[in-house]
Amino acid sequence: MSDPAIRAAIVTLGVDDLGRSAAFYEAMGLKRSRASQGDIVMFDMDGVVLALYPSGLLAEDAGVAAAGNGFRRQTLAWCLSDVAAVDAAFAKAQAVGGSSVKAPHKAFWGGYSGYFADPDGHLWEVAHNPFFPLRESGAVALPPPAERAKP
Repeated sequence: MSDPAIRAAIVTLGVDDLGRSAAFYEAMGLKRSRASQGDIVMFDMDGVVLALYPSGLLAEDAGVAAAGNGFRRQTLAWCLSDVAAVDAAFAKAQAVGGSSVKAPHKAFWGGYSGYFADPDGHLWEVAHNPFFPLRESGAVALPPPAERAKP
């Protein structure tokens, strides 16, 4: 039996104020799962779970120092069907407590994107990528893997 392929199942964001962060994501349209309890809030994002957990507890669980500010070397991306949807999502994020990092614009790679930060500074790119179609669920439909040349 071969090892299963790596697959993101849960993305957990360390947050400073669990209530504030949960309210932000609920205002963005996510629905809190009944699996949420105590110090963790979870949202089903069509097969990937977005979890919110207090930063100090998350660091403790991972066995790392809780201190750390600035660029965290990752972003989350939200792909939408068109430019108007990107502009609307970006405006909504700001209206419910997010902050503008980089306004939506025509991107060098041929799409349209911008960045906002949630109340804890987690960066979200909101984009329309004309090269990646969206499934009916809104999930990205990447092209299939390239065939490897046989030696």
